[in-house]
Amino acid sequence: MAYDFDLFVIGAGSGGVRAARFAAGFGAKVAVAESRYLGGTCVNVGCVPKKLLVYGAHVADELEQAAGFGWTLEEGHFDWGTLIANKNREIERLNGIYRNLLVNSGVTLLQGHARLTGANEVEVDGQRYTAEHILIATGGWPQVPDIPGKELAITSNEAFYLKALPRRVLVVGGGYIAVEFAGIFQGLGADTSLLYRGDLFLRGFDGSVRTHLKEELEKRGLDLQFNADIQRIDQLDDGSLKATLKDGRELVADCVFYATGRRPMLDNLGLENTGVELDARGYIRVDEQYQTTAPSILAIGDVIGRVQLTPVALAEGMAVARRLFKPEQYRPVDYQNIPTAVFSQPPIGTVGLTEEQALEAGHKVQIFESRFRAMKLTLTDIQEKTLMKLVVDAETDKVLGCHMVGPDAGDIVQGLGIALKAGATKQQFDETIGVHPTAAEEFVTMRTVTR
Repeated sequence: MAYDFDLFVIGAGSGGVRAARFAAGFGAKVAVAESRYLGGTCVNVGCVPKKLLVYGAHVADELEQAAGFGWTLEEGHFDWGTLIANKNREIERLNGIYRNLLVNSGVTLLQGHARLTGANEVEVDGQRYTAEHILIATGGWPQVPDIPGKELAITSNEAFYLKALPRRVLVVGGGYIAVEFAGIFQGLGADTSLLYRGDLFLRGFDGSVRTHLKEELEKRGLDLQFNADIQRIDQLDDGSLKATLKDGRELVADCVFYATGRRPMLDNLGLENTGVELDARGYIRVDEQYQTTAPSILAIGDVIGRVQLTPVALAEGMAVARRLFKPEQYRPVDYQNIPTAVFSQPPIGTVGLTEEQALEAGHKVQIFESRFRAMKLTLTDIQEKTLMKLVVDAETDKVLGCHMVGPDAGDIVQGLGIALKAGATKQQFDETIGVHPTAAEEFVTMRTVTR
């Protein structure tokens, strides 16, 4: 059978665009359908605008530290509207870049909602197209618990387009998005509280990292409320919001921001017209080659619920393109030792196993930890501490995990990710000469076992 396209990609986010571009470069006839914005969550309402807001919030730290270096500054004034306008302009520029990447690669770009009408057929705005392979890369969508007043809350989707910075904010959630936005709102001047229903946020991260970040956030004055959950939200006569907690307490704010999880974006996708099955969590079920239970349909990225990170979606998109159209270059995605950053304030960088994971896996471990005040802060009154930690296999000397809380943590851990992927040992860390004076050199100068 002759198809209109060799590959039809639904979703022009990071993974979909990567798969489409490279498939076209390998000689395939490719189409991409996108109903919202080019670049997906990351570019539009995710990592990119979030990092720009983190930079904005961090300026407050720089201003506070300036006096120690001899700078006398007039009292600063922050304007939310200017930051958001500049952010919007940058996102529009990136949207254009994504458009050019696709079009210049020879990909047919269809801007409209795509719906599966069969195993090899897609409908976009009433027009039907056939394809030998269909790739679902529709990403995820934030979700708010079903409580009375949920419509009064916002998520990350809306936070980037607020008309003004709320004076009082309740951030609800214990994952990295909640922690990051709590830091953004507080850093930009909002009176911020972070509510989490568990004992301590960032479940799944190393225990030392979680505890250390809690202590540093408390030093900064962020109101952390653990074992706290909202039962309902009501709007008061003055327009503010009253959050009633399950323990009976009432908190009043101007904004309630939820970051309590994301769901796969499968709305009106037409999966019922195919043999595609979902797993127990509601994500699309795929095998190790991203093939769904319908042989002609594949899926990657957040919609399959594996590691929900932009670089992982990019790697999955590349793997699909190579396997289908350049098999001699195909390499499976390695999900081990994926470096990760949380752009909290201070930020987290982590790669490899946590101490808890290493012990659970049966390793006999040696732990190396260092806490110190960064050199930059020695001329100031700021008492923030940086944490660095190595998890080492006591029998093989292999470094199993590297963890950091402190300035530039994400950038520093990127390099350590290469070392862990190469199987570096603690002895090789010790024999590596440090760059002085930097915080990063601490990773190669820790000699004493903490426990």
